[in-house]
This record gives sequence, C-alpha cells and structure tokens, in this order.
Amino acid sequence: MTNVQEETRAPGGQVTGPAALTATELLDRYASGELSPVTATEAVLDRIAEADPRINAYCLVDREAALAQAEESAERWRRGQPKGLLDGVPTSVKDLFLTRGWPTLRGSLGVAAEQDWDAEAPCVARLRENGAVIVGKTTTPEFGWKGVTDSPLTGVTRNPWDPSRTSGGSSGGSAAAVAAGMGPLSVGTDGGGSVRIPAAFCGIFGMKPTYGRIPLYPASPFGTLAHAGPMTRTVADAALLLDVECGSDSRDWSQLAAPEVSFRAAVEGDSLAGLRIAYAPTLAGAEVDPQVAARVARVAKLLAGLGAEVVEAAPEFEDPVDAYHTLWFTGAAKVVERFGPEQRARLDPGLQEVVTEGAAKSALDYLGAVDTRMALGVLMGAFHETYDLLLTPTVPIPAFAAGVEVPEGSGLARWTGWTPFTYPFNLTQQPAASVPCGTTDEGLPVGAQLVGARHRDALVLRASYLLERELLREGVVSTAPVG
Repeated sequence: MTNVQEETRAPGGQVTGPAALTATELLDRYASGELSPVTATEAVLDRIAEADPRINAYCLVDREAALAQAEESAERWRRGQPKGLLDGVPTSVKDLFLTRGWPTLRGSLGVAAEQDWDAEAPCVARLRENGAVIVGKTTTPEFGWKGVTDSPLTGVTRNPWDPSRTSGGSSGGSAAAVAAGMGPLSVGTDGGGSVRIPAAFCGIFGMKPTYGRIPLYPASPFGTLAHAGPMTRTVADAALLLDVECGSDSRDWSQLAAPEVSFRAAVEGDSLAGLRIAYAPTLAGAEVDPQVAARVARVAKLLAGLGAEVVEAAPEFEDPVDAYHTLWFTGAAKVVERFGPEQRARLDPGLQEVVTEGAAKSALDYLGAVDTRMALGVLMGAFHETYDLLLTPTVPIPAFAAGVEVPEGSGLARWTGWTPFTYPFNLTQQPAASVPCGTTDEGLPVGAQLVGARHRDALVLRASYLLERELLREGVVSTAPVG
C-alpha cells in the first residue's frame, strides 16, 4: 500500500501527502480504504495553517466543524455508504455565498457579523448534500467588485507562485487556496472574469458555465452578469464539481434545467475531430504580452493536433467596456444603496468611485447598455454557427503587484482595462474556461481561454480536458499544488 503521507506529485515541490491530491484521487483512495477523510481533512487544515499566513486566501476556517464533517464522512465510507459525489473532499466557498452558521461578510466592514445566518446558497447546500467537507470561506474584494482580491476587511490576498503578486479576483481567495493545496475544490463567482482571471494568474482551471447552470440565491445585485463556477487543479475535478452544483433550487427563477448527461461523461474521448475552433490572438485590438501570446499560440497548435480545424479568426466587435461599466457600476450602487454615510465612508475607495458613477446613470443609460449586450449576444450566436469554440488568452498579462487595482504605470483607471477577454462573455452569458498553459520566463502562470456557445458547457469541458492532457504529457503544466 502506498504511504500517502510521504508521496509527492510535484518534483521539486513542497506540498506532499493528502493535501497534494485532487478530489478525484481522494475519492479513489477513500473507496479503496487507503485513506480516510479525517486524514485528508487534517492535512488540508495543516496546510492552511502553514501557507495561509503568507497567502491570505481564507477569511474563515472552522477546524472543529471540518473535522466533525470528516468523521461523519469516514463513518459512511466504513459502512460502504458514501453520501453523494464528494463525500469527504475538503472544499471551500467564496465569502459571497450564504453559508448556514457562518457569517458572510463579503469583504466589507459594512456587513454586521452579529446576525442570524440561517439561509444557505444553493451551491453550498449541494456541497453538503454530497458530503463535501466545507473547511472555510475564501476572501473576496468588497462585494466582489473588482478583478483583484483585497478589501478593507481582510486585506490583500497574494499569489502562491509569487506572494508579491496579485492572485487576481474577485475569486482570488479560492484560486490561491486551490493552487496552494489548501483544499482541492472551491466555488467562486464570475461577473466579469472573477473565476477565470484568478485561475489564469494562479495556474489552475476555472470555468464560468452558461448563466443559470448553477442556481444562485440570493440573486446577485449585478444581475445576469454574475455566474458561479468551479475552481480546481484539474478539469476532471471541475466536471465532478459542476455535476454537484447543477442541482435544482426553486429560489432561482432563472436556473437552467439539469443536463441530461453528466459533465464527468463529457470529458471522455481522445479527439476533437470535426470541431472548428477560432483562434483569436486578440479581441478588439487589445495588446497582449508577447510571452502570454506565445503560450496561447502553442495551445492553438495542440488543439489542431487533437484533430480540430483551427482557424485564426476573431469575432468582430468593438470593446463593450462602456456598456459593461454601466451594468456593473449600477449593480455596485444597488449593493450599497441602504448604507448610511458612516458605512459608505468605510468602503474600498475604488468601490466608492464606481458607486458614485453608477448612481448617476439613468434608466435610459442602463437600457442602452442592455441593447449593446443583446447585440453582442446576437453577434456571438452567429459566430458560433461557424466556429464551435473560440480560443483567446484569458488575461493578456501575467500577474502584477498585489494590493493595487491596475498595474503600476499602466495608465489604466479600472480593472477592466487589463482584462478585455473576460467580461464580454459575461455580457453574452456564454460558457468560458481558463486552462493553465505554461508559465512566463519569470515563472508566472498563463491561462488560455476557451469559449463556447451558450449551453455548450460540455464541449468547453471536453476540449479543456484534452488540452490539459496534452499539456501534462509535454510537461508544460502540473496538477500539483504550488509549494
């Protein structure tokens, strides 16, 4: 029998033992009796205690509750009666999701911790129903408003690859936790790239499924821009987590019907033959760092090697950032509309700025942005009649300094200025994933984005899975945690 405590999956890495295992690997070892959920949970909790002081990915860790859940899971496995699909897997959730018994402070000094926390978000309820061990909650910028993760409440979350760099955001805590071996699974939110940006910066897989695929409650003040999505070190783990999270919840009137075939089945296969993939080195004229561009160009060749017809082509649209800002900033204003002067004064200064701008928008401004959004949706619908998938960089630059909204010296005003490839597909509600595809010369991760037509989540997962397999074969990426 393998000594799990001594093995390592990352040559030269520092993370060993159960904390280094994926969810799929943990479940296999639980089933064989080789490993206990208690041992795995203890290993993850110990890893959090060791790594999180320098990363700051968690805003809440409940060791006692996690170990109690793990003991219950271990007993179910001993009886041969595991509960659902994730029994005993240490998992985290972003601190925007209501979690029964724990405060959901959303990175804000304006939310009172001392209140009843009885409601639970659908994604958290599905985790419990499937036996996941929820170890804690991950950091977010205040109300998830920006593409990096720092807040007045929890401070700066850092990148495990280089703690002087940002983890990205707004699901930066989730990405950093998964990347560093502080739990193999996390659930984040994505309203403009908030799963994909930190996935790219932290070298993990992250997916924004079609809007409505994962039910949300309460409804986001950012409306139908906001999605929930899996954040994992492998595509197989993401497919597993997505199968769990697609469970129905009547509190979300906009949820989609559950898919007829599991997403785990969708990642099977060895070829992309018959698919047409558009490779867009850029969109709307955005500049891309040469090293990022080179890594994504290699992805295009790998996809062609898997049997797809890859054509250099891009959807022809102008940057929809003004429309996105109107929708996003008015949502931010809605978030804090009941805050008094004292609460507003304690907001993140950048959030105060966008709240002021959003509050000044008119109904006609908002409806004009909706028109732009619908036109972009029509354009992308037509584009996917020709191309099954669109390949782009996830983010055109590697991770920059932690604690700032935009790179120093960039001249940019807002976070949207450096992530032009993500928010367009929140406007259109399409599934989009970030697949780690290598590192820069400085050792910073790069992500490739695969975008599908609405409801083609399974196709995005399958292409991501096969791409990941090729990148692993070539030694370009690893699924091991960052030491």
